Amino acid sequence: MTTTLTSERLILRLWRDDDLDALAQLCADPEVMAHFPAVLDRAGSAELLGKLMAHQTEHGFTFWALERRDTGRVIGFTGLARVGFAAPFVPAVETGWRLARPYWGQGYALEAARRSLQFAFEELGLDEVVAFTVPGNARSWGVMERLGMRRDQADDFEHPSLPAGHPLRPHWLYRIDREDWRGR
Repeated sequence: MTTTLTSERLILRLWRDDDLDALAQLCADPEVMAHFPAVLDRAGSAELLGKLMAHQTEHGFTFWALERRDTGRVIGFTGLARVGFAAPFVPAVETGWRLARPYWGQGYALEAARRSLQFAFEELGLDEVVAFTVPGNARSWGVMERLGMRRDQADDFEHPSLPAGHPLRPHWLYRIDREDWRGR
């Protein structure tokens, strides 16, 4: 399935091999990766690129390359992914985003995530989409709230990929279902 989504200012598109430089630059930025366990070197970004491409092939969606329509520049990624770890809310599809610092605070994450949710509910027919982040990532959970996603503290969880006691292990879970999406 070939997926290209557009919004007013953005194109969410399939990854290409020549996107590695942009992805590597994004994932090597300590500020961008502040709420993740570590920055990624070029090899780690190449591995991530392969996983994103494989997810698209297997599921028909992924965290797509996020490109500005006016410049064609890749500014990050946004999209959908099947949650790949065990947790009480799994199986689930999540929405997520990661943008280069020069593009923070301009509404790109919100615009792209809205388009991803539209695809999830109207084209994939999903009943629910989740999102999650660490409590300290106010930018990210702020986007979740502006999307109309809701957090129930009873759903918060410890990320199983991180060891007990790790400062990034606690996560907040947000949800939105198709009916809430339609009501917006």
